[in-house]
Amino acid sequence: MKRVKSACILQTLIFTQKPELGYSKESALKINQEEFEHYKATLERAKTRYQIVDTESCEDGSIIVRVRKQYNDSIDVSEYFI
Repeated sequence: MKRVKSACILQTLIFTQKPELGYSKESALKINQEEFEHYKATLERAKTRYQIVDTESCEDGSIIVRVRKQYNDSIDVSEYFI
């Protein structure tokens, strides 16, 4: 019988705006930062264990984020979070 001992998800997310909307770099960055903060608040509200591994701001105002998230809250994933 096979069982999952522990599991996490490593996601790379990009927060970006459609170029045809014509946002300046500064306003796109502000909108993307707000969206990223909303995403983190959603994780907090859901009590999802997560860790921001890396955050990168791009020249077009987009934000690339690598997030390690707990996959299942009934399994101990302490080994993934340092």
